[in-house]
Parts: sequence; C-alpha cells; structure tokens
Amino acid sequence: MRACIIGASGFTGGELLRILLQHSGVEIVCATSRKFKGEYVYRIHPNLRGFTSLKFVEPSIDAALKADAVFLALPHGESVKWAPQLYEHGLMVVDLSADFRLKDPNAYVEWYKWPQPHPYPDLLKKAVYGLPELHRDELPGARLIASPGCTATASIMALAPLAKHGLLSHIPPVIDVKMGSSGAGAEGSVLDMHSHRTYVIRPYEPVHHRHAAEVEQELSRLAGREIKVAYTPHAVDVVRGILSTAHVLAEKDVGEPELWKAYRSTYEGSKFVRIVKDRLGLARYPNVKYVLGTNLVDVGFEVDQRLRRIVAFAAIDNLVRGAAGQAVQAFNVAAGFPEDEGLRTIPAHPL
Repeated sequence: MRACIIGASGFTGGELLRILLQHSGVEIVCATSRKFKGEYVYRIHPNLRGFTSLKFVEPSIDAALKADAVFLALPHGESVKWAPQLYEHGLMVVDLSADFRLKDPNAYVEWYKWPQPHPYPDLLKKAVYGLPELHRDELPGARLIASPGCTATASIMALAPLAKHGLLSHIPPVIDVKMGSSGAGAEGSVLDMHSHRTYVIRPYEPVHHRHAAEVEQELSRLAGREIKVAYTPHAVDVVRGILSTAHVLAEKDVGEPELWKAYRSTYEGSKFVRIVKDRLGLARYPNVKYVLGTNLVDVGFEVDQRLRRIVAFAAIDNLVRGAAGQAVQAFNVAAGFPEDEGLRTIPAHPL
C-alpha cells in the first residue's frame, strides 16, 4: 500500500517514517511539512539518513491522494479538517490526534474546549478506536482509525483486565502517570526546554486531564457500566516513556491467582503485551527502560491485602506504542498485514 504522512516533521511523524520504512507492504509516497517543505527528511530526522531520499512537501489533499492510506500526525483540532475529505475520497485514514477518539460529540466541548459539539457525528460512529488488543474484531476493513492518546493507552492497558472481569469497585481508580519530555512534541513549551525539564518530577493538569475521557470511555465499555477515574500526570526527567500506576480499592478480597487469570485471559495471544510480575531478576514490575523504541506494553500488578488495594502498572514508549507504533499496528490489522509488520523490534539493553 502507498502511504502518506501529513505532519511528518514532528517526533511522531519521524517515528511513523522510521517504522513504515521497515514495513514490507508499504511505500511512503509523501511526507508533508509546511515548515520544512523542499528539505530532505533526514535533515530533520537524522536517524533516517541513508534509509530514505524523501523530501518534505507542502501539505495538501492532492498530495495525500497519491496514497491508499494517510496517517494524520496533526495537532488536536486540525485532523478534523482533513479526515472527512480523505474519507470521502475512499482512502484509509489513521488519525493520531484526539479528533475522532471520543464517541460522544458533546465530549469535545467538555474535554477539548471546542466551541461546539463535534461537526461530524456520523464519522465518530464509523471511527474505530485503534487499540488492537481491545478492538481487534472491529479493525479489519476499517477506513477511519482513531489512534489512542499516549497516557490513555498506558492507563487503559493497566486497568482493562480489572474492568473486563468485574474487579473495579464503585470507588474511582486513582491513576498516576509519569511522562517523558518527548510527549510535549518537537515544539513544546518553555517548561519542556532542557534547563527547565532536567531534575524534574512535576505534576501538570492534575485534574480534568483530557486523556481521562478516553480512559473512562474504554473502561466503561469493558465493565458494562459507567466508570470514572481520578487522573494526574507528571512530567519527569526522561526523554521517552510512560509509566502508569493505578490504585484500585476492591469491594472484596482479591488474590494473586485471580489477577493472573484476569490479565492472562485479557491479553492471551497479544503479540505486544508482556505481563511483568517477577520475584527475581532486574525487572520485577513494568519499567519503561525495557520497552524503549518498541511497540511493547509491559503490564503488571500487586495486591495490598491489608487495604484490599490492587496496584496496576503499564509501561510503554510514548512515541511508539503511545503514538506511531500503535497507529501502524492498528493499520496492519485493518489492512490485512501481519499485526507486527514493521514493528518487530527487540528492546536494546543496556541504555
């Protein structure tokens, strides 16, 4: 298939290029950037030198129409200007923004401060939430894929087995997320400059973070009832990676065997999910160090019998599993490629 990346000069666009250049079934026919149009891709993404001679081109519908599938690596509120036209032309659209993730049109007013409800509620219904472990049956043949948010991905993956198996109580789970600086994008705020970010463990948007909406949507679907979450992210002094730690106060005693069964049955056959709960070795719980550069999700848990508390973990690379890798994984399932095509990367160690 021919692929076009709209917004290819950012961190996520660079990762899409890196992954798709290794994909045996994809030819990249365009990579767009207003800022760098006419420049060689490898001058902005130096890791790609020698792997591609592509140049950035001006973003346009005409450029995208050269492709069969278009990846939209655009800011929130921008993809909605592109996706409907591309969809009408019969292309497969993989949107990495939030513009089609939430099924409720009014949710965009609450969570993304849009001045009005979503203008394309019909496309919201057609969009498939691109988390393959939970939506694999809906993806084959999908023409509009809404790729999940990065911190939402880690949080959903940590808690999905508990929601699916009725282990979430009516007390909202408390989710603490640690996020690397690349999550702010290639043109982040002054607080993401090296001099401000180094030595940092800083909470941001401690209440009403927009990714909470995705987490609640997906956990509610799995649980068959409304689930609310308390959600606080932190900026930390790493470049890549997300660790989500969720605290669940159970309504009954829950033992390790029941949790092992819930996690194994939920993720059975999932190529990218590893359950990390080990009494020996270097990694006894999920750790971002051992997933960097890959599409892996390491999940794990611990039980606090004294308080009937379950602590659930997930570690991902925010630019791969939290963005570009997950988008390609969902694209693979939708287009009929092997799910791990272009994504067969073993983590490097040591880093």
